[in-house]
Amino acid sequence: MGTVLITGASGGFGIEFARQLEAQGYTLLLHGRDRARLQLTLDALRYPDRHSLLLADMAEPNGVESLLAQLGECELVGLVNNAGFGIWGRFEMREVNLQLDVLRTDLIAPVALTHALLPRLKRSHGFVINVSSLAGETPLPFMSTYAAAKAGVTYWSEALRTELADSVTVVTLAPGPSPTGFRKVSGMPWSKGNFFRTTAADVVAASLSSLRRGGGFCIPGWRHRLLWLIQKTTPRSLSLSIMRNHLKP
Repeated sequence: MGTVLITGASGGFGIEFARQLEAQGYTLLLHGRDRARLQLTLDALRYPDRHSLLLADMAEPNGVESLLAQLGECELVGLVNNAGFGIWGRFEMREVNLQLDVLRTDLIAPVALTHALLPRLKRSHGFVINVSSLAGETPLPFMSTYAAAKAGVTYWSEALRTELADSVTVVTLAPGPSPTGFRKVSGMPWSKGNFFRTTAADVVAASLSSLRRGGGFCIPGWRHRLLWLIQKTTPRSLSLSIMRNHLKP
């Protein structure tokens, strides 16, 4: 089947991508910034000896370069741009370098990594799965930087899909709330958005189903599609007011 690079493979959607892609017969390059957590992912797989670990911090200025150096000339059939995180709280109260780390990890790193690896993916007529979010569909008070990054991912990924229609299959995965550990990292209370939660396993399965159908914009599960419909039919002024009350610290 070939080799797939999964960024952010140490938990959440990353470990689900690893499980489900391994089951399809792929060899995996599992990226993360914490060796111990990556090892847990590797140990959870059925054939751990088939796969490799790559360490790099996408928030660091040389993070992408470090990852590419470890890849060497390895041929790829797939890239899953999954690494990312968000922060919750008043913009002015969260340290600016942390805000910039969100942009570097969630938006800049996928763009740079994809650009570097496209020649290999085109040779193999491979695929790219870009993990965006429904947070990119509307401005989010108290998660402003995360929403901006994911809006960028969605617009870039959809444009890229159109450009590469004849050579590389692109999936833009846009989930809503999911129990992945995101809330713990971001600081967002667990109670917010619980009704719309969809499991990580279902989210990843939906993206791989979209891949088999030739790619596209993938909103996984009826709960997330309902949330997207609400986003698209609610006037922005009203949406901002609702989200301000819903997300405020």
